[in-house]
Amino acid sequence: MRILLWMLSLCCVCSMTAQAAVQGKDVSYQANGTTLKGYLAYDDAIKGKRPAVLVLHEWWGQNEYARKRARMLAELGYTALAVDMYGDGKVLDHPNEAGKFASEVSKNMPQAKARFEAGMQLLRNHETVDANQMAAFGYCFGGGVALNMARLGEDLKGVASFHGSLATDSPAQPGKVRARIISFSGDADPMIGADKISAFKQEMTNAGADYRVVIYPGAKHAFSNPDADELGKKFKLPIAYNAAADKDSWEQAKVFLREVFAAK
Repeated sequence: MRILLWMLSLCCVCSMTAQAAVQGKDVSYQANGTTLKGYLAYDDAIKGKRPAVLVLHEWWGQNEYARKRARMLAELGYTALAVDMYGDGKVLDHPNEAGKFASEVSKNMPQAKARFEAGMQLLRNHETVDANQMAAFGYCFGGGVALNMARLGEDLKGVASFHGSLATDSPAQPGKVRARIISFSGDADPMIGADKISAFKQEMTNAGADYRVVIYPGAKHAFSNPDADELGKKFKLPIAYNAAADKDSWEQAKVFLREVFAAK
């Protein structure tokens, strides 16, 4: 009887292990002499090559939140890379430091482009990835980076920006944007006001881009991050989690990915 129970228990453990197919691992890569430390996630139960998604972190750096989103994308069947836009895997815990690093990257577009493309190259070389099927998801600071990469004409099927910065000093030029774009913002976000949303729409229209803007009533900045409430209180920041906006934006983003990767 004891042997039978032991065998049943072993079978249960093996079954659980077999179902836990999403693999996540730290990866290092280079851009212009700077070591970047990302996080790669994919489902090793899926055979063959699949589309890939770059996940661009908030201004805090490539932290657990970015990694969680990478794993969520891997669970959907994609290979995802949470990229490192700061170098050496820097993660900041104070908004003053985070703002400084985010500003430095945003003001140096050649450097940002090189670091983004280094992540793209890592994905292209990975055995699970279809190199012709790539998209980018960006959050807050990362959303702004993702949109700037679309403005620069990076070879992406789609870009999704979640409460990302919409303003730019270098507007997209007609015919330059290759990626389809979807942008999610909250109408209670003081960092992305109605004027910036209107200017972004005009910019994308003038550039002839395929884009869509989704606005959530009452949603503040960082609405997709469950840690936003605590961080907002701790640092007196106008940010807050919004479960409804988080859920809807993710569901729409999932449909968006299926559409852009299916398009020929």
